Amino acid sequence: MHPSGRRAALAVLPLCFGVLAAAPARADDTPSPCDALKRIVAAAPNFSSLSAFDGRPVALPYGDDAKCAASQSNYRCTWTPHGGSSADALQSVAADIASCLPDATHDQNSPARQHFYLGARGARTGITAAQAGPNTLKLEIDGSQ
Repeated sequence: MHPSGRRAALAVLPLCFGVLAAAPARADDTPSPCDALKRIVAAAPNFSSLSAFDGRPVALPYGDDAKCAASQSNYRCTWTPHGGSSADALQSVAADIASCLPDATHDQNSPARQHFYLGARGARTGITAAQAGPNTLKLEIDGSQ
């Protein structure tokens, strides 16, 4: 390559990188399952400050029809998993719980039910993900264990 050609190529590089750096970043506006799980668990033992929408991000990666409800002592969501097996979706939800809440103890692992808890005996928050029918999953977070 001719020296002046090399200088021209090197002069163009910053312009190329400048164009790439100036390109607008795209934000993923999908709600985070981790943020939702942490918000719900933080509300324990009284979940009445939460809304039906607080739990939907936990289900969104696996189903679009989540129905959630908060009461004073628990928070519950049910949904139909997208295509595929509800057992596979249950395992994925359990993996989300384990990775999002690393201090949680995973004390039951079966194909139909996953159970975790946080806190000391008498002041525990229980987290149960389970099959609630042939094509339905349920997440329940209970603050009175």
